[in-house]
Amino acid sequence: MKPLAGLRVVDMTAFLAAPTTQRVLGEWGADVIKVEPPRGDPGRTQGTVFGTPCTDDENPGFDMANMNKRFVTVDLRTPGGREVMDRLLADADVFVTSTRVRSLAKLGYDFDTLHARFPRLVMAQVLGFGAEGPLKDAAGFDMTTYMSRGGVLATTRDREGTAMLPPSGYGDFQVSFVLAAGILAALLQRDRTGQGDYVTASLLHSGVFMLNQAMIAAQYGAEYPKARRAVTNPFNNTYLGSDGGLMALCVAEYDRDYDAVMRVVGREDLVGDPVLGVCADMNAAGRNAEVVDALDAAFARRPAADWLAAFGALDLPIAPCQLPRDVYDDPQAQANDVLRTVTYPNGAQRMLPTNPVRFASQGHPELTLSRPQGADTQAVLAELGYTPAQVADLLAAGAVHGPAAPSAPAAPVAPAAPAAPAPAAP
Repeated sequence: MKPLAGLRVVDMTAFLAAPTTQRVLGEWGADVIKVEPPRGDPGRTQGTVFGTPCTDDENPGFDMANMNKRFVTVDLRTPGGREVMDRLLADADVFVTSTRVRSLAKLGYDFDTLHARFPRLVMAQVLGFGAEGPLKDAAGFDMTTYMSRGGVLATTRDREGTAMLPPSGYGDFQVSFVLAAGILAALLQRDRTGQGDYVTASLLHSGVFMLNQAMIAAQYGAEYPKARRAVTNPFNNTYLGSDGGLMALCVAEYDRDYDAVMRVVGREDLVGDPVLGVCADMNAAGRNAEVVDALDAAFARRPAADWLAAFGALDLPIAPCQLPRDVYDDPQAQANDVLRTVTYPNGAQRMLPTNPVRFASQGHPELTLSRPQGADTQAVLAELGYTPAQVADLLAAGAVHGPAAPSAPAAPVAPAAPAAPAPAAP
């Protein structure tokens, strides 16, 4: 049972944050129809930026945001194209776009206009900086808006180091779930009132929200960025084993577990220390670095695997700081369908992350790889009531674009058992 079966979503989005929302809705069973202009979603060619292929036969950089969709190409500059779009919207439950509000208003696809024509339609939009203020019409991107202006990059770097360089889309993928939550709430409200609503999620606001704790703590004197030798709780920090293995220690109840941690790292001389063993007193005395240095020296005596086992045996939270290739082989990730091996038309097998929300009634969802631009144009138009002759006329006029003959739908990829091995390097 797919939880969103029967829901139709019209997707007029580009790049990552907004289209990924529909990829997730499609994974949950929604019928997602992606509408692209003749030039296509520029996300189709982003593989060159991601270091991955970007061909019709293998395009994982596009798939990450555009699986589980059908693809039509419509030229909204033509009367015929606008008629097709109107029919799509009249039959849809949700319309999602990343086009800026000013451009939508020129097209007549702003919320006020659409709500007057299609009152039950839920419209959702990813904005860069929000619906108000001097930057409401400015372009927003993950790195500049979510990560930088939202405070993430400057806050999460070490005080003595440079800002982190996250992979492309790190904030976009988080925003996709923010918008998905809003869409589902609006659909529930529509079922109660009969009226669609306008749902927005901005990159700026989402980045600030993800920094909730820091945004609040800074008002009380907490300094950001942090320095790892001056962290409030030295048990919430990163440490290196003798083999260079990086570990994240996260023992939140410092006072309760202080003696246990000191014993497991072999610092019995510090067990029961009346100042270092009490988080508030240690901070008041400014002795944070003393504890961090003691742990640094202790962890450096043995390889990371030994420490992971020793802390794990005492149920003291610690984890290896893994890289993507480590996650490929992680048995916990394999057991939970965190990564799915897919086979591209060219025969290449690659791993793609699945979305993290699961429904017991659905089990592991199927994934359907993206298709060439306009691959489903003719099939979708036929569903909308267009005759073959009318479709041919629209194609000839350039109002819509598609292959010369309808192509076969892509086969869904079900989870394999057992988990597949790590893929070859691209």
